[in-house]
Amino acid sequence: MKTKSFLLYNIGYYTGLIGIFIILVWIGLFKFTYAEAKAIEPLVANHFLLSWSYHFLSVQAVSDLIGCAEIGVAIAFVLGSFSLINKKIALIGNSVIFFITLSFLFTTPHRWHSVEGIPVTDFFILKDIVLLSFGFVYLYPPQRGS
Repeated sequence: MKTKSFLLYNIGYYTGLIGIFIILVWIGLFKFTYAEAKAIEPLVANHFLLSWSYHFLSVQAVSDLIGCAEIGVAIAFVLGSFSLINKKIALIGNSVIFFITLSFLFTTPHRWHSVEGIPVTDFFILKDIVLLSFGFVYLYPPQRGS
C-alpha cells in the first residue's frame, strides 16, 4: 500500500512542480506585453505594498519587474530540485507572489460584486490559493516509504 501512496504522491508532486513552473513562466512572459501591463495597473496602483512603484517606474517597467520575479521563482522551483537554498528561495518567492496576488481581492476597488445574491469576484485570482499551497508541499518532497 505504501508503494501506491508513494507513486500517487510523486505523480501529484511532480505534476504540481511542472504546472507551477509553466504557470509562472507563462504569466511572467505575459507581463512583458503592453496589454498585461495595463491590465495589472489598477491592481498594483491600489495595493499598499506596490503602489509606490509607479512613482519611480513606468507602467511597463513595473510589469516587467513583476514578470522577471515570476520567471525567477519558476527557475528557483526547478533548481530547488538540486539545492535546498533554491528550494527555500522558491518557497519564499512563491509565497510573496501569491499572497500579494490574493490580496488584490481586498485592496482593489470593485473586485467583488453580487450576482443573484452570491458574492463573486475575478475568479482567475482564486487559482493562487492552490499555487500558494503547492509552495508549502514543495518544501518537503516525496520520501520513499513514507
